Amino acid sequence: MPNATDLLPRLHAQGLHTLLVQFTDLHGTAKGKLVPLAHLDGVLRDGAGFAGPSIWGTGLPRTGPRSEFYARGDSATVQPLAWMPGVARIVGDGFVDGTPFEACPRQVLRRAIGRLTERGWSLRTGIEPEFFLLRHTPEGRWIPADDGDRLDKPSYDLKSLPRQLDFLQALRQGLTDAGLDVLQLDHEDAHGQYEVNFAYDEALASADHVMLFKLAAHALAEARGMVFSMMPKPFANQPGSGLHFHVSLWNGEGDAARCVFQPDTGAGDPPGANLSALGRHFIAGVLHHAAALCALAAPTVNSYKRLVVGESLSGTSWAPAYVAHGPNNRTAMVRTLPGRFEWRVPDASANPYLATAALIAAGLDGIDRQLDPGPDCTDDLFALSLAEIRARGIALLPQSLDQALDALEADDVVCGALGPVLTGEFLRLKRDEALAYARHVSGWELARYAAAF
Repeated sequence: MPNATDLLPRLHAQGLHTLLVQFTDLHGTAKGKLVPLAHLDGVLRDGAGFAGPSIWGTGLPRTGPRSEFYARGDSATVQPLAWMPGVARIVGDGFVDGTPFEACPRQVLRRAIGRLTERGWSLRTGIEPEFFLLRHTPEGRWIPADDGDRLDKPSYDLKSLPRQLDFLQALRQGLTDAGLDVLQLDHEDAHGQYEVNFAYDEALASADHVMLFKLAAHALAEARGMVFSMMPKPFANQPGSGLHFHVSLWNGEGDAARCVFQPDTGAGDPPGANLSALGRHFIAGVLHHAAALCALAAPTVNSYKRLVVGESLSGTSWAPAYVAHGPNNRTAMVRTLPGRFEWRVPDASANPYLATAALIAAGLDGIDRQLDPGPDCTDDLFALSLAEIRARGIALLPQSLDQALDALEADDVVCGALGPVLTGEFLRLKRDEALAYARHVSGWELARYAAAF
């Protein structure tokens, strides 16, 4: 890992003068502060300091040595930010009282990765963020930023895409300049909705990339009078935003690494299979812990307006509702592909560190217990009735945040991966969120009931 002595000359030569020391809170929101580049050594050695109780999900006291949260910079993550000239981001790991803080989401993922490292494995993920570009009307309504974006089926629309070309190109260039390999950008299935894909990477780096993407998109949209939104489902009659994970497990390092999810007929894997026996055990663990994983992959009350099957403006929601897996089956929660799988449950509000850590724990449990995922599902699950789904023995994902939290609280494997402090804070904050939503009186209720009785 490069140290301050190695980094400073290169950063100065790039015209940089300030560090954005960034960490991620429990909700998956980027937090941090600006630090002059001259203090890089202190950021790498001790970290930038923050009041612990001011950060969601720490549970830290207001007094004493454990009241201070330090984001200790990871020197491998230093990258200039094109949209903030002179500033470079450095990602911080949470430390409290001189030791790794167990409730820091990045530290949670580091622990999970450590379990893989002990076995000689590494997880690679390609995470695909979908998002909306919105604006707020004077009347208080949220609408797509592009007034002309009104097609009944807007997927891959090349009429509205050019109207956002300035934003999209600035986003692509900013991410590219920061070291990401941007693969494609497109208009998604809802009005004002887009997706960006960047190349897969080691699990920790991929989660860092998602946070970098969010930093860039927020700033670039705001500069253009728009609001960048990763709300899972802002419009009731249109699809929501996913954060799909493409997942593969590898043995070895560098060019010599081998994907252990790749099937091998010589080892007994059936011809035409997408996954090896090990890969099938892994996805079996993901299916077995699906309900608990849902709390982390779909962590808001709004998330459960996405995780239902039903017709939307463009024809379908594309969000899974059933605990099933199948080859190239986008209606199942796990879509298997040659040597990898796509976990389709996560939505745009998910914390990428916590979702990945929980996924690792579930997959390893499937491997350790050699769980069987059952037969491949090739049905279009969206076309089946609930009675047909039940007849096939396919379980339903949680249909509310409360249900998902109940499942999480009862799941020792997933809670064990998060640790007791973060689990307790997550359950407390999310229970409060669910209760506040339940007590809220909506405009729909007033319109339906105010004068009805």
